[in-house]
Amino acid sequence: MVLLIIALLAGYVGPKLFSQVDKAKVKATQAQMKTLGDALAQYRLDVGGYPSAEQGLEALVKAPAGVAGWHGPYLAKDVPMDAWGRPYQWRVPGGEAEAEIVSLGEAGRAGGDGELVHAL
Repeated sequence: MVLLIIALLAGYVGPKLFSQVDKAKVKATQAQMKTLGDALAQYRLDVGGYPSAEQGLEALVKAPAGVAGWHGPYLAKDVPMDAWGRPYQWRVPGGEAEAEIVSLGEAGRAGGDGELVHAL
């Protein structure tokens, strides 16, 4: 009888707990994207524009060749991975803005359910 009650509670609490974990991953990724956006804004002020798509977000931690005015590193550590362990994508130009930082979210594919975009 006790095991039945524990199994029923686990069946009820488990899914609720996992949905909270997913929400936490989204919030953590959004916070990282904001931090990257702030670093990119400082880069833009120093250099006069955003890094190219080829230079990518690595331009925030290592000076790209031939770029004058770079006063980085603009991040304390290497460029982080998103909460699902995937690299952020850097789009210049962006789909709806001058530039975008993109996380593919849990699905891991472009345009997938849960894709996160931080427009600059």
